[in-house]
This record gives sequence, structure tokens and C-alpha cells, in this order.
Amino acid sequence: MQFDFDRVIDLRNTHSAKWDRIAAGTKWRGPHDDDGPDAADAIPMWVADMDFEAPPAVPEALRREIERGVFGYYDTHDSWYEALGGWLERRHGWRPDLAWMSVTPGIVSGIGLVLQALTEPGDEVVVFSPAYHAFRYIIEANDRVVHNVPMKLEQGRQRIDMQRLADTLTPRGKVVILCSPHNPGGRVWEVEEIRAVADFCAERGLYLISDEIHGDLVYPGAVHVPTALAAPQIADRLITTVAVTKTFNLAGAHVGAVIAANPDIKKKIDARISASGLVSQGRFGLIATEAAMREGDGWLDALIPYLAANRDRFADRVVRAIPGARAARLEATYLGWVDFSGTGLEMEDYMERITRRARIGVSPGPQFGPGGEKHIRFNFAIRRALLDEALARLEEAFSDLG
Repeated sequence: MQFDFDRVIDLRNTHSAKWDRIAAGTKWRGPHDDDGPDAADAIPMWVADMDFEAPPAVPEALRREIERGVFGYYDTHDSWYEALGGWLERRHGWRPDLAWMSVTPGIVSGIGLVLQALTEPGDEVVVFSPAYHAFRYIIEANDRVVHNVPMKLEQGRQRIDMQRLADTLTPRGKVVILCSPHNPGGRVWEVEEIRAVADFCAERGLYLISDEIHGDLVYPGAVHVPTALAAPQIADRLITTVAVTKTFNLAGAHVGAVIAANPDIKKKIDARISASGLVSQGRFGLIATEAAMREGDGWLDALIPYLAANRDRFADRVVRAIPGARAARLEATYLGWVDFSGTGLEMEDYMERITRRARIGVSPGPQFGPGGEKHIRFNFAIRRALLDEALARLEEAFSDLG
């Protein structure tokens, strides 16, 4: 089957957070809230969702349910868990037991529930920064403390600084969050790197949360290995969070899963789910994600080469458009990570050029914590003609520097 990722789909005035916040001039959370473009023709390259249609199986499944016309309470049934297990096995060689799985309204809420189950207020949670900003939000919202461990760069690749982790961990440290693959920066961790983190956690009695939401969006040349397979020695203290909502552009479905092989941990997480009134998930999100997991392989297999071409196009042209800029060579994700430290420009200058002159909405690097300074995250999961328009605008906005 052919999939048309170049199809023009007008998402303005559809309550799309990605498009309508930009069109309305609404700013998003972060330390640079005033850096959003207000123009009606702004191109949103900020929040991490795609502009592409979901796999055909998704609207077909939803259509069948809508035509039935009865929308009462809906159980999360074994069929959904089996679909998730089958997906993880087909794509990554990992078949977790259904008894290990708990459905949540998404990855971030799932991490929050895990923190509530396994830690106390004031406990520290390690994140390898720059890191997905929602980690900070959910940690602090639960009265826990973010312990940033900045990564180091080796030949342009992010590396976890295990020595810094060892040197800075305090007795209040209880949990390490590993974003695998990493956002921002697109690193796919090697098995040895995952094992090093797992060994550290096992030796120190820490819990390890492995957020693997980007695991399906890996480019040729890299292989995502689930932490559960890479480091079985941490099984009793490992919690994996997964979702196919990023994979299939179903963020609005609000469905994810927490997977824990340790029955005591699973019991504690389920208790927090019950205490939060989250035992019943939305009918349509479960139907949409199950359909995608069962019938979306071909769609994803077609998407990856399209995103890879966008990645290469973006990285090549952005460094030519902006003298001194460096683009990370992404191994995963559709989130370009551009370093402006070599441009000689202050953040106010390059943000003004991007958001006001080029009229592009982006995610400023500082919102991702230490290590994000002088960086910008760009979402290139858009149709190619729109990507070319965005790149042409960037070339014009920085043309005086050439």
C-alpha cells in the first residue's frame, strides 16, 4: 500500500495544539514564553507530533465503533495488551508478560504514577540533560526534586557521564530516568551504555525508569534495544514506559503503558492508578492504538525512509543557512537538535530571526535543562514542501551573515 506523506492537510482551526497555538499567537510553557511567532502563516516546528494521517486501520476502526452508536464504559481488555506485546515483539524482539502491563493516560502521567508509588516527597530523580522538559514538570509537580546530570559530547554524540552521576548522586536519589532513545538529540543508546546505567542503579538500590516512547522511530544504522533485554540484571527495579502514540501520530489518544516485571512494583503502581481514578481508559484511544499496533507495520515501514530524507535535508540545509550552526546527526526521533554556540549570536538574536523573521515556531533549548543552552529543537515531521518552505525562510532570515 502507498502512503502519501506529502498530502496537504489543513490543521488550522481544528483545535490542534501544534497549529492553533501558533496561529493564535498563544505561547507555550517554558523559560522563553515570549519567543513564539504570531503570524498567521507561521510554520509550527515545535511540539513533537507529526502532520501525517494515521495508518488507515485507525480511522477504519474508529468509524466502525462510531457507527455502532453506543459509547458506554469501556474495559481495557486482553486484546489490547496482546496487541502491545505483539508489537514490541515484532519491532524489538521483546515479549513482556501481559501481567506486567498497566495502561495509563500516557507516558508522562505514567511516570508520575510510578514516582508516587516508589518515592516520597523530597526524593531526587536523576535525568540526563538536556532532557524532555515534561520530566522536570512531572517530577516537580509531585514534590520530588530533579537531579540533572548533564551529558557530555564525544565526536558530536551525546554520552552519559557516568562519573558525574556517581560524583553527584546524594542519599536522596531514588530513581534514574533513561530516555531511550533520547530526546532531544536523537541518541540510540548502545547496549553497553544501557548496562552501565542499569548496573549503577542495581549497585545503589535505585529504580530505573526507561522511557521508550521514541523506540519505534529509529533510523537505519541504529537499533533500539529495550532496556529489559539489554540489562536483565535490573529487572526487579526496572519500569519501562511505552506508547505507540508517538509512532503513529496519535498523541490525542492519551494511551500508554507502564511495564514492570516485579510484582510488588506492579502492585504499587496499580494502587496509585486506582487511587487516582484512572482504572478506566478512554474507549477511542484504546481502539485507535490497538488498530495501529495490529495493522500499522507497513505504514511505519514507509514513514521511516520519509523521515530519514527529511532529517538529512534539514541537517544539510540548516547548517548551510546559518553559519556556525551544527545539527546533531539523529539516530532516532524527528526532532532536529541544532547547536547555535558557534554562530556568535546571542539567543535573543537567533530566536528573533527564527520566530519573527522566518515565522517558525520552535522549542528553545533552555527548556530542556542544563546542556540545552544555545540550542533549538526543530520538528521536521512535516510534508516535504512545507519543510522546504521553512528552510527557505531560515536561509532568508540569516542571509546577512553569509
